[in-house]
Amino acid sequence: MNTERSTSILDPSPTQAPASSKADPPLPNDVATLHAMIRELIDSLHQEQRQREGVQQRLDLLLRKLYGPKAERFNPQQPWLLPEMSTNAALTPTEESPANDDDKEPGNRKPRRSGGRKKIPAHLERKRIEHTLSEAERVCPCCNEVCQKFGEDISEQLDYHPGNLFVNQHVRFKYACQKCHDHVAVGHAPIAIIDKGLPGPGLLAHIAASKYADHLPLHRLERILNRHGVELSRQTMCGWMAHVATMLRPMVDLMATLVRQSKALHTDATKMPYLDPEVKGKSLSGQMWTYVGDRVHPFDVFAFCPDHSAAGIDEFLDSYRGYLNADAHNIYDHLFKSGSIVELGCWTHARRKFHDATESDPARAHVAMAHIRRLYAIETEAHELNAARQLEGSAADAVRFELRQNQSVHELMTLRAWLEAEQPKVLPKSLIGLAIAYTLKNWQALTRYTTDGFLDIDNNIAERALRHIAIGRKNWLFAGNARGAETAATLFSITSSCHRHGQDVFAYLHDLLQRLAHEPAPAPEQLRDWLPDRWKPPAVVNSS
Repeated sequence: MNTERSTSILDPSPTQAPASSKADPPLPNDVATLHAMIRELIDSLHQEQRQREGVQQRLDLLLRKLYGPKAERFNPQQPWLLPEMSTNAALTPTEESPANDDDKEPGNRKPRRSGGRKKIPAHLERKRIEHTLSEAERVCPCCNEVCQKFGEDISEQLDYHPGNLFVNQHVRFKYACQKCHDHVAVGHAPIAIIDKGLPGPGLLAHIAASKYADHLPLHRLERILNRHGVELSRQTMCGWMAHVATMLRPMVDLMATLVRQSKALHTDATKMPYLDPEVKGKSLSGQMWTYVGDRVHPFDVFAFCPDHSAAGIDEFLDSYRGYLNADAHNIYDHLFKSGSIVELGCWTHARRKFHDATESDPARAHVAMAHIRRLYAIETEAHELNAARQLEGSAADAVRFELRQNQSVHELMTLRAWLEAEQPKVLPKSLIGLAIAYTLKNWQALTRYTTDGFLDIDNNIAERALRHIAIGRKNWLFAGNARGAETAATLFSITSSCHRHGQDVFAYLHDLLQRLAHEPAPAPEQLRDWLPDRWKPPAVVNSS
């Protein structure tokens, strides 16, 4: 048996399948042909290596995005990574190597944050707790006399007690005629936010602010209220929020109308999962769009779209004429064909492409990011000049425009020349090749900000607005249905605009709900005064 096995291994029978179904062709005897074959094999090997390197770079990038740090910081003081920079102009002060504190002039030092404990706000209620000594403890050890009070030391502790739920009892007195006993009059019925509903304006404002400003999902609010002895189901609170959103919808519609009057509008989108009763077992992928108005129309408007199509943005921007600052996604391309909407590029997105290539091609990636860093240094210089001169509006725009024309344009020309020189040297499908191609393809949109001091260099303002959604999504995960997502869009528009103007979300909602309950259809001029940029808290009436 062993002999047969050895024989079958060394000399396989004709019934066994050979290692290859086709025998390798004989090699030619011509040396020139062999050389050509070797060159072809080498070219094929190089091509395979390039493809493998591209796949490896994309795999590394994916793993870094999943498990690595999200920050895009890098250390610019790395001369070995920037060999090309030695032939350019000297680095700006923000890019020089850090000097010792002793070598810096006092005027150039950045003010440090004051350490130590901050003072407790004076408006908080003070409860005086007195700590006294008994008469026996006040006996003087020297002369046995009882010590008398001559002063006091006061120290403060910041404490907390849970918020209070209370019940408003609306008592309507009844009046009857003492003579005929027929006529009866009853006190006016209170105006309710929800007709015949349980909640008052404070409770509704608290739930809305907790969910849409503080990102507390309703099931957590359900437990919090239960600790106070009040049982409210999340379904009930969800219905209340839908009613509140309906009341506030005219205000959001007005904000959207004003935002569409902006000279320059910022937009972006993020995923918004939601449930559909007809689709069991999984959530659907919708999108929440944000439209951020300029400084003359300072509102953040959110709009929900149940899919990833351009239907939502087309509907919102149907009547818009002006600049649109967004990333270079192809979903926007059709908006710029007529010329009524002018594309503005985002240098943050361009920089992110080069940051993704820092692992695979650090030298080129850091050179590009250093140039972009200089562009932002010019923007910082303009901001500091305007702050020092206390300039705002068109005067500040003029300063920004002058600096961009004198410095940014030259820096952009240098960067483009470098990109065009390096593009033939890199693989088109590599990360650095894709970053260079992206920047050159969108060059006109990326450099358009230099033509007007009113325009922004990036789309960060829209991304910051969407962070409002991203943080909350980690808590509530998805919307209950498409109508719930639309409710969220309305209330996110209100809370985000309040944050933009530093308004207390709870106080704003508490006041607005009462105003809208008393006047459900206010005049447009009155509604405009109620928007977050003009709203003023109601005056506090002193009962004393």
